[in-house]
Amino acid sequence: MERRPRGLTARAGLAAGLFALAVVPGWTLGDLAEHATGWPALDWLITCGWCGLAVAGYAPGTSYRARDGLAGAIPLYGWYLAGVLSWRLALLPYRDWEPRRDELWRARWLTGDLVGHWRIEQLTSARPLAASRRTR
Repeated sequence: MERRPRGLTARAGLAAGLFALAVVPGWTLGDLAEHATGWPALDWLITCGWCGLAVAGYAPGTSYRARDGLAGAIPLYGWYLAGVLSWRLALLPYRDWEPRRDELWRARWLTGDLVGHWRIEQLTSARPLAASRRTR
């Protein structure tokens, strides 16, 4: 029998809430703008733009790049991407996807009860590690 993480139902609810936060406000604002102006294209622009902003906000914590927010603004694909990122955000303590190459330096493979999962350490300073000055 496969062992599932505790609280998976609560995590699914959290993922659904994050997805709703990524999509529903854009739909609402788009509908209001369309009713006010009569332009259906404005509805799509606002809806897709909101989803792109949500994807750009969710992306850094889920092994995506913030520039993937551009892909989040594509109709239908953006909603799919928002769903994937919402699920990943909800499952961060049980992260089982591999980190990107640029995250590997701060990634750690877990053992014990969480074997098979990754942990990404957060940066503690605002200054990048690669920043150095050349002195003579």
